[in-house]
Amino acid sequence: MTDDKPLIGRLALVGIGLIGSSIARAARVNGLAGHIAISTRRQETLDRAAELGLGDSYHLDAAEAAKDADLVIVSVPVGSSGAVAEAIGPVLKAGAIVSDVGSVKASVVRQMQPYLPSHVNFIPAHPVAGTEHSGPDAGFAELFQNRWCILTPVPEADPEAIDRLAAFWRGMGANVETMTPEHHDLVLAVTSHVPHLIAYNIVGTADDLEAVTQSEVMKFSAGGFRDFTRIAASDPTMWRDVFLHNKEAVIEILGRFTEDLIALQRAIRWEQGDILFDLFTRTRAIRRGIIEAGQETAAPDFGRPHGKPAEGDKSA
Repeated sequence: MTDDKPLIGRLALVGIGLIGSSIARAARVNGLAGHIAISTRRQETLDRAAELGLGDSYHLDAAEAAKDADLVIVSVPVGSSGAVAEAIGPVLKAGAIVSDVGSVKASVVRQMQPYLPSHVNFIPAHPVAGTEHSGPDAGFAELFQNRWCILTPVPEADPEAIDRLAAFWRGMGANVETMTPEHHDLVLAVTSHVPHLIAYNIVGTADDLEAVTQSEVMKFSAGGFRDFTRIAASDPTMWRDVFLHNKEAVIEILGRFTEDLIALQRAIRWEQGDILFDLFTRTRAIRRGIIEAGQETAAPDFGRPHGKPAEGDKSA
C-alpha cells in the first residue's frame, strides 16, 4: 500500500455480521480499501450497516456488490457459500480475489470452486478470531490484531494474489499462516469445533437435569460453567453449519476425546491421583504457552473486572 493508493481498490463484503463488519471497520481505519461495497440479504441489516457507516455502497444483490471488485470476502454461514459463489461468479472481473472467513475450508472449496471462473484467484481464508456476539453492531476494528488468519489457496491461485491477500490481513493486524484445507479442518476440529461442541453439550446437560433447577444453574454458576455458557452463546446457524460441513474431522477428534474421557473416568473411579495430577500439569503448561504466544491474557481471573461498576451499569 502506498500513501496515495490503497492496497485494494474495491472491496466487496458479502455478509456483514461480526466478522464482515469488523473487516469493514479495520479496512477503513487502516486505509486498506478505496471503496467498500456491502451486501446482505436482509434490508434491515443492510440499513443498520448504513447507519453505522460501514461501507461506501450498500446492496441487497451480492452480484451488484461484487461487480468490478478487486477483493470479494464472503462472510456467511458455511452452508450458504456455494449459493453466494453461484450468484457472484458471472460478474467477477479478471484477476479478482475471492475469499471467505468460514471456519471450515474443504467444504467451502467444494461448494464455491465450481461456480468461480478460471480468471479469478480463489483463496479461502479463516481469521481465527471472534466473540459470542453477532450482527453488524458486534464488529470492531481491533478484532484481528495479533490473531491468526489461515489462508488455504487452491493450487491455481496466483502467488502474487496470495501475497496481496496476506498483506490485506496483516494490514488489519493479523498474523498469516498458509496450509491445505484438509489440514486446516483437522487443526480447527481440535482447537475450536470440538471445544464448542463440548460447551454446547455441557450447558445443554445442565439445562436438562431435573435435579438442578434453572435458577440454581444461574445462581451458582462457577467460573468453568460461565466460560462454557459464553462459548455456547455463539451463533446457532454458523455453528450448525460448521459441524455439518466438517463432520469427518469432528467425528475423528470426538472419538479420541471419548477414549480419553473414559480413561479419566476410570482414573477417578479407582482413585488414580497420579494420572489426574500428570494430566492437569500438562494442560496447565499448555495454558501458559498460549499466554506466552500472546493469544490470551494472563490477567487474574481471565481478565474479568473486579472494580465497582459504573452507575447505571447493569452488566455486573
